Amino acid sequence: MISRYSRPEMVKIWSDENKYRRWLEIELMVCEVQTKIGIIPKGVIERIKNKINFDPERILEIEKITQHDLVAFLKNISENIGIDSRFLHLGLTSSDIKDTALSLNLRDALEIIIKDLNDLIKVLKEKAIKHKYDLMIGRTHGIHAEPITFGVKIANWAFEMDRNRKRIINAKDEISYCKISGAVGTYSNISPEVEKYVCEKLDLKPEPVSSQIIHRDRHASCLNILALAGSSIEKIATEIRNLQRTEINEVQEPFVDNQIGSSAMPHKINPIISERLCGLARILRGYAQIAMENVSLWGERDISHSSTERFILPNSTILLDYMLDKFNYIMENLVVFPENMKKNIEKSKGLIFSENVLLELIKSGLSRNKAYELVKKCSVKVFKDKISFKEALLINDEIHSVLTNGQIDKCLDIESYLKNIDFIINKLKRIKYNTY
Repeated sequence: MISRYSRPEMVKIWSDENKYRRWLEIELMVCEVQTKIGIIPKGVIERIKNKINFDPERILEIEKITQHDLVAFLKNISENIGIDSRFLHLGLTSSDIKDTALSLNLRDALEIIIKDLNDLIKVLKEKAIKHKYDLMIGRTHGIHAEPITFGVKIANWAFEMDRNRKRIINAKDEISYCKISGAVGTYSNISPEVEKYVCEKLDLKPEPVSSQIIHRDRHASCLNILALAGSSIEKIATEIRNLQRTEINEVQEPFVDNQIGSSAMPHKINPIISERLCGLARILRGYAQIAMENVSLWGERDISHSSTERFILPNSTILLDYMLDKFNYIMENLVVFPENMKKNIEKSKGLIFSENVLLELIKSGLSRNKAYELVKKCSVKVFKDKISFKEALLINDEIHSVLTNGQIDKCLDIESYLKNIDFIINKLKRIKYNTY
């Protein structure tokens, strides 16, 4: 992943240095347990630990010849150990080491993402409470529907992100598997005790039945869940972009001093971070599709998945980590214009109260069809004659004969849309963002 969309803590997990360190850790664990069960003579493991080391540049140099990264790694560490190196990698296949290390990397990466989501959900909860009474128009099909509050909109986002958090917690559990079972998973040259020992030391679970690898449905599930979280970010970023449009102008993503919106038009304040997040979400979905295609491999394994995973596994976690950080920044610093929300509500000339009037007419004894017909007729008059909905109601003799002026005023009271807001916002207490 390019540095532009990467954060140091996540990048470190996927570094070559960390990869080799993990491989070394697992190789040594295997030696430890094989010493305990009598496969490796006593004293060897101590001599190996005293001499063992790796050189990333030397590994890459050797790999140019071997065309095999794990073998290059083993050759490099054997250079310092001497004759005792024959006890390394006994009964193992490359994927025993690489897939187990990959599980550790994914687990560590998902823990960072879960922390990111905890931080984001905390901000969303706070903003939802802050704006719980800020009335704005709800839009369906892009058209004015009925009033909502900005706090309720953000509460929706908080719960969606909490669902993503729970899915990623489950993905972390599903990916935390180890495989130390030999060339095709039959333990033909390695004892199941070795796998058990390594799993316990690394806090992983053994793959119930493996082939040469840990099965790739686990990785596909993980990347689809990450892509889904990215799609949620895209959904919200798209809404922020829409609400920032000049014609709406209800919110604005942060725009710092000296920031440039356009090289040609000095007045431009563009929602560039939100747009960036929408683009990056597409990449995550593309990676998830590749992961799905990696599930199907020949026999006990081929390596058609291997080259793609060098991109899609690190980059999916790096990208989502970056996206969550940027989205958190937007929400922490989002500029909200309640006065513009009020102005936009008024653009409908009161038509947003049509359901209130419909229901009041039904309560007063009219059939639903008749009530709907009358309210629809008044709505058309608002559009045609450019008058307010209240005026249209008052000059309609059939409606006025059923409803009093007081009843009509009550139907047009915007404060009525706030009566259950606390009921909605209080549900945010269910979200426990700081534990997992």
